[in-house]
Order: sequence, then C-alpha cells, then structure tokens
Amino acid sequence: MNFCYHGSIPPVKLSLLTVKAVNSSEPVLGSNNFGGSQFQILELVDEELRKGNERRALSLVKDAQGKPGGFCCFGAARQVPQRLYSLDELKLNGIDTSSFLAPIDVTLGSIERNLQLLATLGGVSAWFGLGISPAQILYFSLGMFFLWSLDLISFNGGVKNLVLDTIGHRLSQKYHNRVIQHEAGHFLIAYLLGVLPKGYTLTSWEALMKERSLNVQAGTAFVDYEFLEEINTGKLSAKMLNKFSCIALAGVATEYLLFGCSEGGLADIDKLDKLLKSLGFTQKKADSQVRWAVLNTVLLLRRHEKARSLLAEAMSLGKSVGSCIGVIEKVIDCEDV
Repeated sequence: MNFCYHGSIPPVKLSLLTVKAVNSSEPVLGSNNFGGSQFQILELVDEELRKGNERRALSLVKDAQGKPGGFCCFGAARQVPQRLYSLDELKLNGIDTSSFLAPIDVTLGSIERNLQLLATLGGVSAWFGLGISPAQILYFSLGMFFLWSLDLISFNGGVKNLVLDTIGHRLSQKYHNRVIQHEAGHFLIAYLLGVLPKGYTLTSWEALMKERSLNVQAGTAFVDYEFLEEINTGKLSAKMLNKFSCIALAGVATEYLLFGCSEGGLADIDKLDKLLKSLGFTQKKADSQVRWAVLNTVLLLRRHEKARSLLAEAMSLGKSVGSCIGVIEKVIDCEDV
C-alpha cells in the first residue's frame, strides 16, 4: 500500500521508500514508559527498513508489542462496531460525506490554469512582439502536446505532477501544510491499526530523488507483504480489508477535520473503490464498508489529535520512521488507544 496526497498510483502495489536511520544523539522518544530498550528497538527497525528487510522490521515491532518498555499503541486502537451506518448517523457525528469523499485539488488546479494562461499569453506576445509566424507557434504547440501525451503515457503524468507539486509547495504554505497533515493521518492510522509504515515522502521531488522514477508520487508506504499474500490467494480477510479501508481514507479524513474539506487523496479513494469492486461488493455492501471506515477513522483521528499534530511536525522535519513511531508512543496514553 502506498497512499498519497495526489496522483495516480497502481492499486495494491507498494513502492519501497528508503528511510534514514535514527541518530543515536536524538532525544529518546516513546510511550509513557519509554526506556532504552524501546529506543534501541526503534533504531533496529530503522536499520532493517533501510536495508529493505520488511519482515524483520515488522517482527521487531510485533515482538515488543504490549510488553513493558515495548509498544502499547501498535495495532491497539479501539474501533467502532462494524455495521451499516446511515448518512444521518454520520452527520450526528459531525461528518458530511459530501465534503469528505469528493476531494478537489483547488490549489494545484489553480496553478495549472495559471500556467496555461501564461503559456497562451506568451504565445500571443511572441506572435506580435517577436515576429514569430503562426506556423512556428503551431509547431511549438504540437511539440508541447506531444510531450504532454508522452508524459501521460510513459510516466502516468509524472512530469506534470512534479512541476505542479513543486510550484505548490514553493508558493502555497497552505498546500504544503495540507500535504504534511494528510500523510501524518495515513501514518498514524496505519500504526494504530497494526500496519507498519516503512517510509514517506512529502513532495514529488523528494519521491523522485529517492525512487529515481517519475511514476512514483509523494506519499506514505507500508510494510504490505501480509496484504499482498492475501491478495495473491484470492481471499482478503475482513480484518485486512478494514485496515486497508481506514488507512486509505485517513488522509482525506485528516484534511476534512482540519480544513472542513479535502483537496488531496482522490487516488486513495479510487484505489479503495477499485479494491471493493474487484472483491465483488454490491453498491450497498461497498457503502456499508466505506461508511464504517469513515466513522472509525474520523473518531480515531479526533481522539488522537495531539499525536497526529506532533507526528506531522516530526514528518515535516524529515524524522525517520522509528522517530515518528516514538512520537506516537510517547504522546498517546496506553489506556486510551
């Protein structure tokens, strides 16, 4: 699983992100009873993730799960009962799905329109000011259309996303903050539900530098071999589906709670929709799954708002996965997960 702020990503496929190891000089973070043993475990987790040993990293966390000096938050979230919830019940919990499940990226959309306007004005100015012939402008336009088509076919729009995302982070602090909070939501919900994050990137440029591929967008990636093993057998357990659903919706849920609506995360919603369709869900059954996941995710995020906020701060500073886990364990009371 790789959930991102925007962009198209092939369903149920995680890309490995490289994360830096925790520096031993960093302050010790963790649960209320965070001891040296937990800090050492987090260092080992970072090291195994850096090497690509996902199974070993997950095993380290699971072995310390619920033990003194270990991890009390991993996979320990209290969840709402799973049943069919009506839209009225969601509204009673302060959730308006019309502002939740239809994200429109206003910021990047505005940037794209402005770039198109500038290109048009530049073409007109070149025509009148530089004496460029209409035929030359036509050839240039055809060349740009060819490059745009090539990017769409070869890189799934990666070049376009890279340009727009880079400009968005440079010019809009609001957009920059949205992306950070969005990914923090994915990270936190995954960890609380027992899915280990293995890395994250907050910008398309950062993702390009790490992955050396334009097909990879910024986002949070997770240790997913258990999920893929179930997918490959053709049977996905209800427990795994519930985890996937909540993690997929965690980004848009975070934006909704903070800003009243979501702009990013359309690819996450599409990915969940495709998964439910591939499992043969009827519309009623899919609606039931999504509504439960929406309610469950929103209530978890509300309960752990402080943890999400401090986690976002750590992620904005580029902290390692181990350090981010330490923040979660330190902030959340083991009795109130």
